[in-house]
Amino acid sequence: MPQVYTELRAMAAGYLRRERPDHTLQPTALVHEAFLRLAGDKSIDRAHFMAIAAVAMRNVLVDHARRHTAAKRSADGKRLTLGAPELATSGNELDVLELDDLLHRLAKFDARRARVVELKVFAAMTNDEIAQVLGVARSTVAEDWTVAKAWLAAELNER
Repeated sequence: MPQVYTELRAMAAGYLRRERPDHTLQPTALVHEAFLRLAGDKSIDRAHFMAIAAVAMRNVLVDHARRHTAAKRSADGKRLTLGAPELATSGNELDVLELDDLLHRLAKFDARRARVVELKVFAAMTNDEIAQVLGVARSTVAEDWTVAKAWLAAELNER
């Protein structure tokens, strides 16, 4: 558990480095919130646990961004950004809520590719780790990532 906790804190710190500078969540708090959402399931292996933790952290960040956006809606209107360099196109920064919306839209017609993006961006998992979690070949993950990035870039260019 200490090794997993260290990895989860590093993952959370990575997410929060890509958030706005005045973000109020700390890596430890993000890990604890995500863990509370996962508590009780003893039947999962490490790779699946990390994948589930990524989803939980995504949900914590999205919920936090929604609360923060609602509180700031009448204030200065600044965007909350999740700098996802692997998805950046033409200097676009990606709002965590916008990414969540895009992932939901992608999942409607290609759930596996949406899951690959989620695991790459939110869990910083390698293609091998994602392949293990999804039960597909590494080359399938690489292809899914390439296609999903192209779809996301096209969607971002339309905004």
